[in-house]
Amino acid sequence: MQNRIEQYWQGEAARYSENIRREMEGFKKAAWQGLIAEYLPPGQELKILDIGTGPGFFAVILSEQGHKVTAIDCADKMLEEAKRNTQIAGYEVEFYKMDSHLLAFPDDYFDVVINRNLTWILYDPLTAYREWQRVLKPQGRLLIFDANWNLRLHDAQLQKQYEEDQAEAERLGIIRNDHVDPDECDNIAKDLFFSKILRPQWDAEALLNLGFRRLWIDTNISDRIWDEEDKILNRSTPMFLICGEK
Repeated sequence: MQNRIEQYWQGEAARYSENIRREMEGFKKAAWQGLIAEYLPPGQELKILDIGTGPGFFAVILSEQGHKVTAIDCADKMLEEAKRNTQIAGYEVEFYKMDSHLLAFPDDYFDVVINRNLTWILYDPLTAYREWQRVLKPQGRLLIFDANWNLRLHDAQLQKQYEEDQAEAERLGIIRNDHVDPDECDNIAKDLFFSKILRPQWDAEALLNLGFRRLWIDTNISDRIWDEEDKILNRSTPMFLICGEK
């Protein structure tokens, strides 16, 4: 499964890179910076691990705020785009190709571990969460931003809502910037753990059981970081936030 995931995301790199360039030029950059800043631990220059960096959106916006960022991804082409985007922005970030389930970093190393739209594709989230906790310093924080993107593949009512949202978007002339191979994306998603699990409820229990001492959860942050087109296209899958303190 991990090999299949890596191969799939190689083909998404250029499209995702164009997406984050548009985010950088609009309101989303400042919106994300403000939202993340609310949940960071104290410190002017935090040591941050960006997991599943993709084309480097978080790597750029966190570097701009003065933090020292290390970023990993499982796809070579994503890392190429991320390196290019951070260089254009004028920042130095350490990039590594790495499986997010098995981190090559020492214990108690980072102040923050962060990711966006990454956890849905984990094949063994409990193992990954345990690793992320391991590399966090005491009082360090884990920040997860994601949605129940593929729960509709196992829930007829959610699938109906999704189709209604897409139909409304089409009527309004909104073009979905979809995956390069949406069928393969759905085929992979059907077999993934989180495609059958309601979140963030599962995550909260798992993180508490792993020993995180405090949690902050917002089940819908969509109004803060999406534009009006995003809100229509993804109405049935609002984005949530999870913050856990070690």
